[in-house]
Amino acid sequence: GCDSGFGQATARHLDAMGFQVFASVLDLQSPGAQELRRSCSPRLTLLQMDLTKPEDIQHVLQHVQTHTNSTGLWGLVNNAGFNDTIADAELSPLGKFRTCMEVNFFGSLELTKGLLPLLRSAGGRIVTVSSPAGDLPFPCLAAYGASKAALSLLMDTFRSELQPWGVKVSIILPGYYKTGTTCDPAFWNQQKQRLVASLPQELLQAYGEDYVEEINRQFIQFMKVAVEDLSAVVNSITDGLLAADPAVRYYPGQGLGLMYFIHRYLPYFVQDLFLKGFFINPKLPRALQQEHKATKKA
Repeated sequence: GCDSGFGQATARHLDAMGFQVFASVLDLQSPGAQELRRSCSPRLTLLQMDLTKPEDIQHVLQHVQTHTNSTGLWGLVNNAGFNDTIADAELSPLGKFRTCMEVNFFGSLELTKGLLPLLRSAGGRIVTVSSPAGDLPFPCLAAYGASKAALSLLMDTFRSELQPWGVKVSIILPGYYKTGTTCDPAFWNQQKQRLVASLPQELLQAYGEDYVEEINRQFIQFMKVAVEDLSAVVNSITDGLLAADPAVRYYPGQGLGLMYFIHRYLPYFVQDLFLKGFFINPKLPRALQQEHKATKKA
């Protein structure tokens, strides 16, 4: 996932360090791909891959195998991620859950399994970018969070199973960074309009369009604090690839220590209050507002 964000910055960094890098992008003609061509050495190879297309994954596997059969492959960085829905689980279409799982879980699983023979022969590394949303129940991130939870558990399992082979596995859990479309209000407003248009009438009446509007407004406001400097994440990925004894989990970003302390040691209601105060605190759905008004009158 090197079109933008962590993947592009890491590919550029590793190329500058002298490594032979195979960088996958969704579109070989994208601005991100062109930037990598411009800024990197001829050693870097760009490969087109959509993780929802098995034929793309097989093409990449064949290319990498052909060019590393004699040496093995030292490192795999699973970075590609997808999310385009900010809404309650009930409001999120099932198709969004499936797409998140296809990209964030099944695509990474297929690619990792396909490259394991090369990684085992080199005693190499697997570094995977997951998310704190896979550990904590962030409001309105159910589809994304569930896929990242599955991904993190998968990589923890690989870490245990691949230990006898000398393959070390690390997970990166970044804070809030400006990557791709994550901080583009126009993108999220468009996604909100599509979501509202797709909701069954009964569900839209129960929650209200203003409920979805307020979630979107709060999310856009939250993303204004996203960090533009990606170096902490790039350094964590690099350490996972190169350190003699890499960490099992890296937490680049501010505020994660407090977040995980609350998650692990304080009651659930404190965790819920913290996440709503920190991220998104939805207003009451329309049907519950009406119930409250009726109760007060009575």
